[in-house]
Amino acid sequence: MYHETDDTQYAFLSKSKSEQYFFINSAYTQTVEVHYLDANTPTGTFKVVRPREKEFYYELDHRDDKFLVRTNWNAKNFRLMEAPVSDPRSENWKDLLPHREDVLLEGLTVFKDYLVTAERKGGLNQLHVIRWADNAGHYIEVGEPSYSCYIDNNPQYDTKILRYSFTSMKTPATVVDYDMETKAKEIKKVAPVLGGYSSENYNTEFVWATARDGVKVPISLVYKKGVQRNGSAPCHVTGYGSYGYSYDPYFNRDAVSLLDRGFVVAIAHIRGGMEMGYKWYEDGKMMKKMNTFNDFIDCAEYLVKEKYTSSDRLFAEGRSAGGLLMGAIVNMRPDLFKGIVTGVPFVDVVTTMSDASIPLTTGEYTEWGNPAVKAEYDYIMSYSPYDNLKKQAYPNLLVLTSFADSQVQYFEPAKYVAKMRDLKTDKNALLFKTNMSGSHGGSSGRFKRLEEKAMQYAWMMGLLGMDGAEMKM
Repeated sequence: MYHETDDTQYAFLSKSKSEQYFFINSAYTQTVEVHYLDANTPTGTFKVVRPREKEFYYELDHRDDKFLVRTNWNAKNFRLMEAPVSDPRSENWKDLLPHREDVLLEGLTVFKDYLVTAERKGGLNQLHVIRWADNAGHYIEVGEPSYSCYIDNNPQYDTKILRYSFTSMKTPATVVDYDMETKAKEIKKVAPVLGGYSSENYNTEFVWATARDGVKVPISLVYKKGVQRNGSAPCHVTGYGSYGYSYDPYFNRDAVSLLDRGFVVAIAHIRGGMEMGYKWYEDGKMMKKMNTFNDFIDCAEYLVKEKYTSSDRLFAEGRSAGGLLMGAIVNMRPDLFKGIVTGVPFVDVVTTMSDASIPLTTGEYTEWGNPAVKAEYDYIMSYSPYDNLKKQAYPNLLVLTSFADSQVQYFEPAKYVAKMRDLKTDKNALLFKTNMSGSHGGSSGRFKRLEEKAMQYAWMMGLLGMDGAEMKM
């Protein structure tokens, strides 16, 4: 059917919601090319909509005699356009939903009578229901300050029922059927949580920290009712801030163990993701990567300043590129944290990005930079965790890696820990644990994964002198 010769692109097959067209998509990040074929003529020839162009993204769906095109063409936050099936070249595209500076158009699903778009505004995602007949639209109300809301599987084309998923840091994953005409909701399933869990026992918040350059950075929080905001509560804050991945607030069963022991659990929605739109991603990569690290530090300082916690009770955690984040912040502000948990951490950035034989390296030059370019090399060197280790006191660190990790090789964190042991001037714990059977995501078995998480939580609570008992009300 199709042979992709560019080794930086990924090719995959999809079909329109109407089931009338097949699409072959060749894509990598923002560079895309789509070929289409009428499903009624499966032995026909695929035709290209628009030849690939660097940083030009588009994807197709279909309704009646039009293709629907979500694209970043002159639209950093994406817009929705339509093109005639008879001639879908880009010169024939017309706006359906124009570009909006404050709204990121993340995706959509098409129905016979309705269009539903997945959008992101003010750090949170939302679902926008639009009736084709008159373009009347409304947003689905969710009722919590911090949450995640996604379009679920909706294979039917001719229906007025939208299925979506909802979750928050206190609400387990919930599947909802929504009548787009009457706005009635029917909960179809709630993920079970054993042990008598009730979301009514917890509070969530969505707050804003001011970064050092004046930018407002959102933070999602959850804690058990009764926790005093006087600096005495321990806190576990996570972040990622890379690849445009939005770290949305979601229900984490494991974190209930911390919540019931009095922890405040937080997610810092730092630059490098797309929580605040595509520019949020651009402002946290390449030659602006330092914003990611500064944002996380400023969010942590906000949690201390506002007395959600204190520095001697504050823990941070990140994995993979989030491990790079941990490595950077621990060099920059080692005094701010009681302890750091860093999993499969990407900490030797210069060395890894200098080896083009590693499968992910060349495709990520647009994320971190190419060390063969001096300006990019110099900038990476300014934050690369391994290269910025120095003689100073560091907080307690738990460094986790996997021997079979193909994305961050085990020797990266191993050499990082060895160098830190030579340089650190404190007597804090520096533990290095290698999973001999896991890969980038850790152990695959359900119970092994829980054992790993229990070890991390026990390590934090041990540093606080906690006996593991739940918080008394």
